[in-house]
Amino acid sequence: MRPLDPRLLRRARSARRYVLLTAGLGAATAATVVAQALLLAHALAPVVSGTAVLPDVAPVLVALAAVLALRAVLVGVQERFAHRSATRAVAELREQVVRHAVALGPRRLPEDPGSVATFATRGLDALEPYFVRYLPQLLLAATVTPAALLVVLGLDWIAAVTIAVTLPLVPIFMWLIGVMTQGVTERRLAAMNRLGGQVLDLLAGLPTLRAFGRERGPAARVRELGDAHRRATMGTLRVAFLSGMVLELLTTLSVALVAVGVGFRLVYGHLDLTTALAVLVLAPEVYLPLRQVGAHFHASTDGLGAAARAFALLEVPLVDGDTGDARRPTVAAPDLRHGTVRLEGVDVAAPGRDLHAPAGLHLRLRPGRVVALAGPNGAGKSTAAGVVLGLVTPTHGRVVVESAAGTVDLADVDRAAWWRQVAWVPQRTTLEPGTLLEAVTRGRAIPPEAVAAAAQLTGLAEVVARRPGQWLSGIGQGGAGLSLGERQRVALTRALLGDEPLVVLDEPTAHLDSDTEGVVLRTLARLREQGRTVLLVAHRPTLLAAADEVVQVACAPVTPATGPARAVAQGAVR
Repeated sequence: MRPLDPRLLRRARSARRYVLLTAGLGAATAATVVAQALLLAHALAPVVSGTAVLPDVAPVLVALAAVLALRAVLVGVQERFAHRSATRAVAELREQVVRHAVALGPRRLPEDPGSVATFATRGLDALEPYFVRYLPQLLLAATVTPAALLVVLGLDWIAAVTIAVTLPLVPIFMWLIGVMTQGVTERRLAAMNRLGGQVLDLLAGLPTLRAFGRERGPAARVRELGDAHRRATMGTLRVAFLSGMVLELLTTLSVALVAVGVGFRLVYGHLDLTTALAVLVLAPEVYLPLRQVGAHFHASTDGLGAAARAFALLEVPLVDGDTGDARRPTVAAPDLRHGTVRLEGVDVAAPGRDLHAPAGLHLRLRPGRVVALAGPNGAGKSTAAGVVLGLVTPTHGRVVVESAAGTVDLADVDRAAWWRQVAWVPQRTTLEPGTLLEAVTRGRAIPPEAVAAAAQLTGLAEVVARRPGQWLSGIGQGGAGLSLGERQRVALTRALLGDEPLVVLDEPTAHLDSDTEGVVLRTLARLREQGRTVLLVAHRPTLLAAADEVVQVACAPVTPATGPARAVAQGAVR
């Protein structure tokens, strides 16, 4: 593992500025260390030998005090900018990870989305001690150690040779400790990711578990993961403590060896007192940066391990059609109020399966029509909706939009402008924290009577009436405080109150019982009255009957020679 990954400097602009600043501060610190040792030796030697009294060395003491004050200022400046730069660098890297993960989409992420979320929120925090503690000491080792060793060489070549012989032992032991620390760190990070992923899955499915009385079932598993994370963390701390102790012992013995040699030569008159004191003061300063590097090496492994994982995600290439691909040319999005969306022979490779789901899908969404997608589970109905939304890139085939201005490929359309014309009600609705009114209006100025009429149509009015704060009652992150069915009603109300010409409803009755599916039927009828185009993913016959067209969606195996085998011809049933 490299102590400084060049990719970190390329990805985080704050890291580059911080490294340059720390290098400059390191050079200034090296000068103050040498000046401090020489001034201290010239102040003490005459007084100890009796050739001078305190007033005689007062100017030297004043200069020594100034050097000590300057060194303290340099350390304070370095600490101040270290925390600032660490926060900025982590924020920059976290933003890039989140943007790239969103651009790739859940199908092309190299790992589970829950693990990516845990890593982006908690894992990247390991870079902060790396920036604040380890990196400054690494740069000081590259400046202070050589400078102090050169000064010692000019004062006493025997002491310099002793230091030069024992100095390589420190990085050798650091490497040995690092080999052991890396495995422990990887196990701790894996345990934290498993725990984070399981907790996220548990929180997402907690309403369903509570509905079936199984909310306490996963507690034992979460407890086991927490214990594994605790053991891995304690193992890391144990290795860090032992590594610090070993390096302290090694450097202490090395300094003692230098001191013994200097003492014998001083006794026999081969060395003057001023030189001896300067060497004895400088010897610990030569070892100190390397000793601190070793003491903070566990921060290096944690931080660089987190950075390496971030780079592994960031280096997954974007392909044509990814939502974050800046290289893809964009054209203005056609007006969907008068445009037709057409899917031509769309195949999408199913992750983890040798299937295309959907396979050979042909679909036409004309203005003001309700088109339903039907088919067995796993056939690719939700994936087809993702293709229309521009969230999933087809493996084969294309999506085009026909309008009076001509025909354009969805892959070339500006996604932000496209999404402004699309309302999406997914199977599991995620809501922003705020009030119920803010959730359905999304900050837009909508007349209260329109909000009340839409809520009455979707059944949300009954939910609002049961809550103490009515429309001003709060909801938490992701819709916490509302059941899945209530969140679905909020999403349907929000779609009704919007003005997007295309509405995508993915299994809108997934969290509603059969007695309340009339809510969705009434919503469909109102959307048709508004002249909006609706793409509906559904299983229930009543919803399929309410559509103007029903398109059967099927999957097909992928064959090496011919590609997907079209098992079922797809088209409009009605």
